[in-house]
Amino acid sequence: MSKQAIRVGLIGAGGWASYGHIPALRTLPEFEVTAVSARRKESAQKAAETFGIPRAYDDPYKLIDDPEVDLVAVVTPSPEHAPLVRAAIEAGKDVYSEWPLTTRTSDSEELLALAEAKGVRHIVGLQRRLGPAARYARDLVAQGYVGDVRAARMSVGVDAFGPVMPGKVDWTIDVDNFTHVLSIYGGHFLDVLFRIVGHPKDLASVVETQFPEITVAETGKTVPSAKPDEVMAIGTLANGGLFSVQLEGGQKFPTGLQIDITGTEGVLRITNDRAFENTEDNTVHGVNGDSANGSALAKLPVPEEYRPLPDASLDESVQDLAHLYAAFARDKTNGTTEATTFADAVTQHRLIDRIQQSSEAFPA
Repeated sequence: MSKQAIRVGLIGAGGWASYGHIPALRTLPEFEVTAVSARRKESAQKAAETFGIPRAYDDPYKLIDDPEVDLVAVVTPSPEHAPLVRAAIEAGKDVYSEWPLTTRTSDSEELLALAEAKGVRHIVGLQRRLGPAARYARDLVAQGYVGDVRAARMSVGVDAFGPVMPGKVDWTIDVDNFTHVLSIYGGHFLDVLFRIVGHPKDLASVVETQFPEITVAETGKTVPSAKPDEVMAIGTLANGGLFSVQLEGGQKFPTGLQIDITGTEGVLRITNDRAFENTEDNTVHGVNGDSANGSALAKLPVPEEYRPLPDASLDESVQDLAHLYAAFARDKTNGTTEATTFADAVTQHRLIDRIQQSSEAFPA
């Protein structure tokens, strides 16, 4: 391990920390996990023992103050992000926050401004755009594979956020906690879509709550819900093309991810049977004027140069996270901004606000 390794302190020792962050970081020689905190000291100690992490805390603010931590990674439920991220910035630490950065756009804007003023580096967990297939598709569009983009259509269908939820995540029922189909899946996959085809210009949307009551699985208790579980949006892209989006939660038979990009010279299709926590990368198909298969879509294997990670054995969703951390390490060395930052988070917050506001203006 290099003596120049970036020393990471993880706030949160739950599923995504142990399944995602720690395995991803352990594959990258640029990083060393030096501390972990959890609500219970026993949980922090168990994670530390399991993964060989030197220090365990039950107080996240002690972890933030630890001089052996260079990068604070906030891997907690969304309502907890803002105070922890703010404390890390105030301590002069570089900081990673899971998406969503906060539960309100104004709070995220404030944290971006504070991080910029303090001169700390910041990352937000919008890692899907850094997956090999997503980066390859973006480059194909930029290189003119489809010609001028005429339309982009995306559908995301998942079983999450349905009418029955386990008690451990019943905090997500409160719409003010900003953890629902539009904020989570919309945040991640709208980022991917518009990273590939360019920013949206104008839009109109419908945001619905089709499950107005949520049942807590363990108790059978029924709770009113106002959080969205079905979203449709259409609009124009900055380059003149059109787009349409459907986000659907609580599907009995999840349809996964599909993106179709049509242009004056060709078509690209990006698919994945599992939209989230996917074990395999997205698949890319395409056809254009140079295709040997006539008008039939053909699989376009992602070139190996898009997979520079030292360990490709992890699930693809974890590798996406490793790509994000690796990009941050390059940014720190080269002064670049390849990794997604709080500025990208604010962009997503504002886009989600536009979708919500457009729906509120939609005639009943």
